[in-house]
Amino acid sequence: MTKYAVIGLKGHQYKVTEGQEIVVDSMVGAKPEPRVMLLVDGDKVKVGKPTLPLVKIKLKEVAALEKGKKVTVVKYKAKSRYRRKMGFRPQLTRLLVEKIG
Repeated sequence: MTKYAVIGLKGHQYKVTEGQEIVVDSMVGAKPEPRVMLLVDGDKVKVGKPTLPLVKIKLKEVAALEKGKKVTVVKYKAKSRYRRKMGFRPQLTRLLVEKIG
């Protein structure tokens, strides 16, 4: 049986286990403070309403800044000869889940 949790971080939800690395939106200068919403430990399941304040998850920053895959944005307006194409690479942070408990 495995132990995992569902956490909320910067508006997104992630299913994490101990020793797993997750890639989240850039968190430069901010300490990651995850909200634990669900904890599964073997047969025991704890569901938060909406969070579990007594359960703590220890995260360690592995890489502060990484660039993600390129995102292409296209704007188009019919019948007016308006076309714009631009793109960007989002900045990401890689986190290691050290302990769930």
